[in-house]
Amino acid sequence: MRIVFAGTPPFAAAALNALADAGHEIVLVLTQPDRPAGRGMKLTPSAVKQAALARGLPVFQPASLKTPEAQAALRAADADVMVVAAYGLILPQAVLDLPRFGCLNIHASLLPRWRGAAPIQRAILAGDTETGITIMQMDAGLDTGAMLAKTVLPIRDNDTAGSLHEVLAEAGARAIVAALANCAAWAPQAQDNALATYAAKLSKEDAKLDWSRPALELERAVRAFNPVPGAWTLLDGVPLKVWSAQVVADAGALRPAAHTGSYAPGEVLPADGERLVIACGDGALNIRELQPAGSKRMPAAAFLAGRVLTPGSRVGC
Repeated sequence: MRIVFAGTPPFAAAALNALADAGHEIVLVLTQPDRPAGRGMKLTPSAVKQAALARGLPVFQPASLKTPEAQAALRAADADVMVVAAYGLILPQAVLDLPRFGCLNIHASLLPRWRGAAPIQRAILAGDTETGITIMQMDAGLDTGAMLAKTVLPIRDNDTAGSLHEVLAEAGARAIVAALANCAAWAPQAQDNALATYAAKLSKEDAKLDWSRPALELERAVRAFNPVPGAWTLLDGVPLKVWSAQVVADAGALRPAAHTGSYAPGEVLPADGERLVIACGDGALNIRELQPAGSKRMPAAAFLAGRVLTPGSRVGC
């Protein structure tokens, strides 16, 4: 098939490589304009652009697909289908109508659950036990098009957004290749809008740990925000990132006999010098790996070796 591919991050690059390896003719690759990145804020090409250039594929980086120039370029590509994966730009109806077989999206959730920008993170935050890939026909709505295929995958108890992203990227690549290999058997299935949930884009403020929440929810937050933007809290008014944490099964066992009251959310609990245990709204969280501002990631034991946090100290403020 003649394919126009549109995508930006590594999740999309996996699909682009799989389609090229399957023998499809990639006639044009769309990706976001180069963005500043790294400490030097140097203009950096997206993962999709890097993959496309490595294969000698033509790359187009419009700031919008609503302009006559952008639409003329897509029309000239004369594609059978357009494959979209985490592209980041809205496709107007004029673009959706161009390919012979329409536009297909590789979405990292089991639609209609978690439509939107952050389906992987939202699934972990919600405590979902499974997720997957949906191949869908795109329409003018936000991830509302008819579904062609689904791949169901488990969410493991230790999955982070990063580890789940890698699994889903591979699954998405396989799913789109399989879908295009069997286009004659497509049987589009409408989504049930009554079951839809929305995966809103995440901000750095979303990743701030609210110690009044139950420990189980905070443990999910640590996994969901790893690696981006990174869960964080405040210690003496300075940001402290939390990369790994575990719910303490019996926080009450840490309570000294003389302590008869309750611990306030964010209060450091008595523990051995190897563990940093913090009270939550319900239960407690053992911080296993963290990163002070201006430092590298480190185990909690290494952090505690260089800083004394006495029981009763507070984080989050």
